[in-house]
Amino acid sequence: MKIPISVLVVIYKSNGEVLLIERADKANFWQSVTGSIDAIDEDLSVAAAREVHEETGINVALLSLGALQSMHHQIDYEIYPQWRHRYAPGVIKNTEHWFSLLVPDDTPITLAPREHVAYQWVHFQEAASLCFSPSNGQAISQLFSVLD
Repeated sequence: MKIPISVLVVIYKSNGEVLLIERADKANFWQSVTGSIDAIDEDLSVAAAREVHEETGINVALLSLGALQSMHHQIDYEIYPQWRHRYAPGVIKNTEHWFSLLVPDDTPITLAPREHVAYQWVHFQEAASLCFSPSNGQAISQLFSVLD
């Protein structure tokens, strides 16, 4: 069973482009990297780096120091009904912690085919509106409001 504590990582380039990945289990569901912690004591930044590597092939440890940043923001949301079976019975809420990751312009992306089928780099203003999850769009908007 999944632990209802997760990370969301907005991966972006210095030119304002954001990486969006399309879910394999739901066509046209575009999102940033997301994933649950693996253990109740797993550090959130470790979980964020792990999920980035699993879903995109990007090794955070090879990037410049400080590329991965906590956005010091978390939200609680209701888990979509189609994904509740992954959690213990009765669990309907998840706490999501937001991170950002600045990557070089030439960063290669290698998707995990069981999770995602496509990716695109999109200017942040468009990226926020393409996300199926409103909170994902809010995370993108918040990140770029701070960077402006």
